[in-house]
Amino acid sequence: MNRFIPAETSAELLRTIKSRSIRTEYEHEKHRLVLNYDAGNELYFRLPLVLPSPDNSQSQDDDKVNYVILLIQSGNCALGYFENGVNLDHKVFRSYMVRKKQGKSQIKYLKTKGKSRAGSRVRLGETVEFFENINERLQSYFEEHEVHRIAISCSKTLIPYLYSSKVKTPFDKNDPRLFKIPKHIHTPIYEVMLDANRFLQRGELIYNEEQEAFVDELLSATGFSGYQEEQEDEFNDSEEEDFEEDDFDYEN
Repeated sequence: MNRFIPAETSAELLRTIKSRSIRTEYEHEKHRLVLNYDAGNELYFRLPLVLPSPDNSQSQDDDKVNYVILLIQSGNCALGYFENGVNLDHKVFRSYMVRKKQGKSQIKYLKTKGKSRAGSRVRLGETVEFFENINERLQSYFEEHEVHRIAISCSKTLIPYLYSSKVKTPFDKNDPRLFKIPKHIHTPIYEVMLDANRFLQRGELIYNEEQEAFVDELLSATGFSGYQEEQEDEFNDSEEEDFEEDDFDYEN
């Protein structure tokens, strides 16, 4: 079961958990707490991206969280720079990377068929330029701002091209600031990036049905009475080949 709560309520819930001395373990890569509230009972609390990690030495109320959202699919990318949830800059890139008849990206085609004719060379050239453009924009963000987190959605097929571009990313694949967005992303455009940002600004409680009473009691202590449950996005057939379940290995 999933329950989503606003950032303000999430901050209050975090204070409630600390005040009750509930044993927790912070998972940095997933930006979530594992709550060990009873012997053998664990539930998960994904924190809003605008909340700093609980082990931050500074006051959470005084901290500002700057982050980049990076969404990449074959031939489509949306990225932006955010301060405390507010988008201050964004860019959308599109590239001719998909073989129209097969509906398959040139990168995936090469894995099975190898290089073909002029059309393939054009698509490969645009693929190179696509990732160079992405990394140039990323570099400008990191040069101009202090970036605390990098929220990314990118299939495993495309990850090597991001990091092997002639224009280097301003971070490596093991950067501790990286946060894999635990949500299916449709074709990246500006509005989809803003939707992902709204998702990242909410906290999420992940629990079993038998833990619901405990979750209700915790939220009641914060004064929160709302109840929201995420409705899974329906997959768009044209995007399905770019989605790999193991890219979103988030649950438990």
